[in-house]
Amino acid sequence: EVQLVESGGGLVQPGGSLRLSCAASAFTFSTYGLGWFRQAPGKERDFVAAILRDGGHLYYAASVEGRFTISRDNAKNTMYLEMNDLKPEDTAVYYCAATSRTTTMGEFYDYWGPGIQVTVSS
Repeated sequence: EVQLVESGGGLVQPGGSLRLSCAASAFTFSTYGLGWFRQAPGKERDFVAAILRDGGHLYYAASVEGRFTISRDNAKNTMYLEMNDLKPEDTAVYYCAATSRTTTMGEFYDYWGPGIQVTVSS
């Protein structure tokens, strides 16, 4: 059974940092593009960041560009999202996902993690 599991979320003060991890199993991790999405209460799910299979192409939402960094370690079947200078508007449930396509559109992602809460508050 394919699994994606997020970890590293929690409560952080504005201006703080967190690193999310996404551990994958039961599929050929290195052949999939990966992405992070988030959903705030009462809002639609939004794209955050994506990384292609080879890790050479990165994509970011404008709202996180320069603050968040996506990366992957194919040897460990793990993806990361380094989040710096966090703002209250970054508060959301964060999801990792995998796709066999080159896309940032969530509807084309094949596998999803259950999500993890990130709360930015003083």
